[in-house]
Amino acid sequence: MTILDDLTLASAAPSLRRAATELRRLKEEVGRGPDADATRRQHAKNKLTAHERLHTLFDEGTFTEIEPLRRHRASGFGLEDHKPHGDGVVIGWGTVHGRTVFAYAHDFRVFAGALGEAHAAKVHKIMDLAESAGAPLVSLNDGAGARIQEGVTALAGYGGIFRRTVAASGVIPQISVMLGPCAGGAAYAPALSDFVFMVRGTAQMFITGPDVVQAVTGQQITHNGLGGADTHATSSGVCHFAYDEETECLDDVRFLISLLPSNNREMPPPAPANDRADRRTDTLTDLVPADPGRSYDIRAVIEEIVDDGEYFEVHEAWARNVVCALVRLDGHPVGIVANQPAVLAGVLDIHASQKAARFVSTCDAFNIPLVTLVDVPGFLPGVDQEHNGIIRHGAKLLYAYCNATVPRISLVLRKAYGGAYIVMDSRSIGADLSFAWPTNEIAVMGAEGAANVIFRREINAAEAPETVRARRIEEYRTELMHPYYAAERGLVDDVIDPGETRSVLIRSLAMLRGKKAEVPARKHGNVPT
Repeated sequence: MTILDDLTLASAAPSLRRAATELRRLKEEVGRGPDADATRRQHAKNKLTAHERLHTLFDEGTFTEIEPLRRHRASGFGLEDHKPHGDGVVIGWGTVHGRTVFAYAHDFRVFAGALGEAHAAKVHKIMDLAESAGAPLVSLNDGAGARIQEGVTALAGYGGIFRRTVAASGVIPQISVMLGPCAGGAAYAPALSDFVFMVRGTAQMFITGPDVVQAVTGQQITHNGLGGADTHATSSGVCHFAYDEETECLDDVRFLISLLPSNNREMPPPAPANDRADRRTDTLTDLVPADPGRSYDIRAVIEEIVDDGEYFEVHEAWARNVVCALVRLDGHPVGIVANQPAVLAGVLDIHASQKAARFVSTCDAFNIPLVTLVDVPGFLPGVDQEHNGIIRHGAKLLYAYCNATVPRISLVLRKAYGGAYIVMDSRSIGADLSFAWPTNEIAVMGAEGAANVIFRREINAAEAPETVRARRIEEYRTELMHPYYAAERGLVDDVIDPGETRSVLIRSLAMLRGKKAEVPARKHGNVPT
C-alpha cells in the first residue's frame, strides 16, 4: 500500500463512520414503524407489531431481515407523497428450535398492511428463497387486502403469491398465521397453505365482508360472526388452530414446526424420548368399554399410547367425530387418525372425511408415518349426507389413504363395519400392518342389522319373532364376528393385548422406517372433489 493510499483511506474513514451511523439510525427508524401513535393503536387492539411478532416466532436474536429499505414506485391518489420504507411487509429468515425458517409479516401500521407491487415483490422474494433453501415458510397475516390505489398491479401480486404457494405445496411446510383482517382474494393464500392459525377477536377471513353480505342477501352479521377464528375453527374448517392471544398462538406455531421436516426430502426430526418404548398400556382396558354401543373419549386412548401423553390435535373443534393429531412415539413424529365414539358414535360423515383426508395427505407429503385407530360403525346415513355428496367426500379419504406411501399401521379397537372399515386404512387398501384388540368386531354391519336383513322373512313368520331374532343375531356374531375371524383370513396381522399397544406400534414403526414405495409414473392423480 502506498502513502497516497494511506492518506485516501484516512480521509474516507470519517465519512464511512458517518454513513454507518446514518444507516443504524435509518434501520432503527424502519423498525419502529411510521410513528409512535401507529404503534400505540396496534397495541391497543391487543396486537403486536410485525417485528415483535417475528422476534416472538424465531429463536432469540436469529431473525435476519432483508429488503427493509424497499419503497413503492407508484403515483397517483397521493401515493407519490407517501413512500415509507418496507412498504408494509417485513421479510427475512431465522431459526426455530435451531432450524432455518423463512417468514413474512404484514405491518398494519403501513398502508394497513395492504399489498402493492413492491410489497408483493418482497413476498415473492422470500417465498422463492424458502423453496430454494428447502425450509418452512410462515406468513403472519394482518393486512387489508389489495392496495386499491395501485389497481390491477396489486391483484397481479396476489397471483404471484398463489402460484408460488401451489408450486411449494407438498415441498416445504407452509403455515399461515392470521393475526388481523384478511378479505377478498387475499384469503386464498392461507387456504392454499398447509396449516392455518387464527387469533380470536382480531383475525377475520372472508371473501365478501358483512356489508356486502347484507346488501346482497339482507343478512346481518358481524365481522367475527362471518369470518372470525371460532367460525372457521368450528363451522367452515378453514382454521386448524384458534387462540385467545398472539404469543400463545406463535408458541404453538413453533411447536408445530418442531414436528415437521424442513422439506419433503427429509424425515421429520426425532427428539429424545423420556417415555419408555416398552411401557405397558394396561389402563386401556379400563378406558375402552367392551360393549360396542358405549361411548368413550378416544383422546384418552391417544394420551395413554403416545410419548408423555402429549398430542397436538389438528382441527380440534371441527368434525369432532374424527380426531387427527400429531404425536411422538419413541421420539419420532407420527400422525394419528382416530374415530371418536364420544361424538356421533364415531361415524364418518362429509366433514370428518374431508378433515381426515387432508390430514392423511399432509402427513404423507412430509414423510410422517400414519397410525389409524379404528372404532367406526359406518358412514352417517341421511338425505342431507347423500345429497351433499358423501360419496364424493368419503372417496377423498379413500383416495388419500390409497395414495399415501408413508408407513401405515391400522389398529381396530372395537367395531369396524362396512365401507367405513375399508376406508379407515384397512389392509385391503394398503396398510402395511393391521392389528386388532380381542374386542374387535369386523363385519359388513352389526350383528343386529345383519340378522334383520338375512333372516327377515324367517323372523317375520315366526311365532316368537324376538326369540328367533336373538338366536340369529348370536349365530351371526359367533360365525362371522368373533375376534379372530379377520386374523384367520389374513386381513389382520395379529390380535394384540391392549397392554402391549404402545410397544407393538413403536416396534412396527421402527421396522417400517426404511420403507420404499414404488410410485407409478404419472403427472398427478385426479383427486375426488
